[in-house]
Amino acid sequence: MQGLMQGQPLLISSLISFADRYHGGTEIVSRTIEGPIHRYSYRDAHKRARRLANALRRLGVQEADRIGTLAWNGFRHFEIYYAVSGMGAVCHTINPRLFPEQIAYIANHAEDRYVFFDLTFAPLVAKLRPHCPGVKGWVAMTDRAHLPKELPDALCFEELVAAESDDFDWPELDEDAASSLCYTSGTTGNPKGVLYSHRSTVLHSYGAALPDAMKLSAQDVVLPVVPMFHANAWGLAYACPLVGAKLVFPGAALDGKSVYELFEGEKVTFSGGVPTVWLALLQYMAEGNRRFSTLKRTVIGGSACPPAMIRAFEQDHGVEVLHAWGMTEMSPLGTVCQLKAVHQGKSLDDRLAVKSKQGRAIFGVELKIVDSAGKELPWDGKAFGDLMVRGPWIAKGYFKGEGGDPLRGGWFPTGDVATIDEEGYIQITDRSKDVIKSGGEWISSIELENVAVAHPAVAEAAVIGVRHPKWDERPLLVVQKKPGAAVTREELLAYYQDKVAKWWIPDDVVFVEALPHTATGKLLKTKLRQDFETHKLPTG
Repeated sequence: MQGLMQGQPLLISSLISFADRYHGGTEIVSRTIEGPIHRYSYRDAHKRARRLANALRRLGVQEADRIGTLAWNGFRHFEIYYAVSGMGAVCHTINPRLFPEQIAYIANHAEDRYVFFDLTFAPLVAKLRPHCPGVKGWVAMTDRAHLPKELPDALCFEELVAAESDDFDWPELDEDAASSLCYTSGTTGNPKGVLYSHRSTVLHSYGAALPDAMKLSAQDVVLPVVPMFHANAWGLAYACPLVGAKLVFPGAALDGKSVYELFEGEKVTFSGGVPTVWLALLQYMAEGNRRFSTLKRTVIGGSACPPAMIRAFEQDHGVEVLHAWGMTEMSPLGTVCQLKAVHQGKSLDDRLAVKSKQGRAIFGVELKIVDSAGKELPWDGKAFGDLMVRGPWIAKGYFKGEGGDPLRGGWFPTGDVATIDEEGYIQITDRSKDVIKSGGEWISSIELENVAVAHPAVAEAAVIGVRHPKWDERPLLVVQKKPGAAVTREELLAYYQDKVAKWWIPDDVVFVEALPHTATGKLLKTKLRQDFETHKLPTG
């Protein structure tokens, strides 16, 4: 026997329609690339998203076509999110911080038909265009007066929108249809595409807004510092319309001064970002003895939040820190470190000890840790194993089947090693893969090693992550030279120029007589991490 409930599909277009109907006058504020602050409402955004959908249809965009973006957090990017997915196409946010060759690979692999870009990235687009023959058109996210001179034939976003009517009925799509696409570089080899559905996105939005997660409501003013090209801004671009929260988009200015001024000017109550951004913000505030007047809480993820940062926010500024963990393959939210009733009345040090963990699973995410044989381990806060996840907003495979079936018995292996305590709080202790996480972004050690060993003086090379006070981790290159060969630290670092993204280049080089290996001939990176655990980077 089945229940007698209506079968309305869970669609991304329903989020913006709901925000228009019930929170139509609520503001969306953006610091634009052109300079001025832009203000309008959810109702205005919905109208312009429908106009953009008409424009895309006129350009020949069909259901399931991929539409790329190279853009900061702003009102036009927000409109693209809803116009593209709402009409049945796939919104493909591309990380512009990647090396141009990687971006070209991603755009070509996704088969993007059009790519929208902010003015900041016009020089990048000029380099990309010859390498992306499948892209039919590049759309500058600006008006006619600001079109980039180096791209005279680029389409103009504002002209496309102005030429269309807002008379557009969102189609009733299959809720399991693809809605958006993000590529993750947290894997070895080429980036892999994570293809979200309408259903998974709406369910994730519900989960993110829960009181035991981000605790979002129509009373909040939310500033997503985390980029909209980083796992869909952790779902905030969807969860905020779901609850009717005011949105404040910071654009490209993410320095401490700019973020603080926007917090204060717009009376922001909630924000989210990686520790690197908060470090700069806290330093700026300390220099001028500044205080927050409205900020109540912030979610910090992307990489582990230092306990000292949690203490600075909570003890010095009265801002609640929500330590969170997830990954692109998880839409991305998996856990949030909200305290339980049992923690009330505990000392600050006891509470901070809990908050330094990555938190508890929100409803919709199942967790377990297993040993090397796949046997589940106890939740005692001591046993550590490979962290596995499953749930309705967690990937079951990669776009175009890249890498084969990643699941193990229906569970997704996160690549992280963790403990889980009796209360369900996880703590990430290591990563089973050798990628390096710098400022919330992944760096592949294998790619850096491949560049190094291509140098004529290098016999073998290993790259490991070394602790950094600002970026959490930075790459250290450990090199064994060929017999009789000569090469300096400076020469090796210069060798990386134009081969990888600038921010991927190792911070230091150490020369050794020989590199350690396992019995099977693999580099023994655990030994290297032990040997260089206290290595002081020149940038640290």
